[in-house]
Amino acid sequence: MEQGQRWLTGGEIDGFLFDIYGVLYEMRGNEDVLIEGSVDAIRKLREAGVTFRFCTNTSTRSAEDMAVRLQGLGFDARPEELFTPIPLVLRYLKENNLRPFLIVDSGVRRVFDEFSKSDPNCVILGDAQNQYSYANLNHAFQILMKNQDSKLVTLGSGSYYKEVDGLKLDCGTFSAALEFASGIKAKVIGKPDQDFFLVPLEDMKIKPDKAIMVGDDIILDIQGGQSCGIRSVLVRTGKYRPQDETHPSIKPDGCVDNLLSLVNLFLKHKT
Repeated sequence: MEQGQRWLTGGEIDGFLFDIYGVLYEMRGNEDVLIEGSVDAIRKLREAGVTFRFCTNTSTRSAEDMAVRLQGLGFDARPEELFTPIPLVLRYLKENNLRPFLIVDSGVRRVFDEFSKSDPNCVILGDAQNQYSYANLNHAFQILMKNQDSKLVTLGSGSYYKEVDGLKLDCGTFSAALEFASGIKAKVIGKPDQDFFLVPLEDMKIKPDKAIMVGDDIILDIQGGQSCGIRSVLVRTGKYRPQDETHPSIKPDGCVDNLLSLVNLFLKHKT
């Protein structure tokens, strides 16, 4: 087995964690574009009885809405198998009695309706491509500076993501700017926070050393997964760049052309 696929020889594999965006599909404007072979890959794993969960920083939809979207693309996707930052941030707000100022996608604002927005004492940053205006960011900064006990929460810490027409700044970039300006360290809910990997593993009743993380982000997916003891495989789709394979400090446990390539390798090795 070539060194680039040592994930297959590193021990028993009981299940998988899959990133969604950049692994299953991409976007061209407002249009979803399937990544070649991804629907077949999920189908093959279902037919083989292999356990998996989807683990995504996408915060534009609930798990239920995301499942519907994936089903519309042809995937056999179930809401209970999708793990997004939304339920975790709602729990965090409740546990800490927080009143959020939201910079999130309009499609998920309704899930925050139960929380008071008057005199906010925290800032929530999510996927909100058209909401990161100077006015919104400056208002967030003013909230954080008004009270140093205010919380800055980011739903994932990615610096950028890729659409078909090019790279786009992600919420981690704006979080870093607010951290710099306010001196307040952001709480990350989502990848690469370790809990975000461990929760779906607990749901599958699988130990980290018997799981495989699959993603297109060398930092969030690969380094994040490896920090939990999960073998992590980089796909050459989505935001992948060739230099990711020779990163000076992060060494993927494998690199494959796409999700279907990984599944075919796994099923062949399993037999």
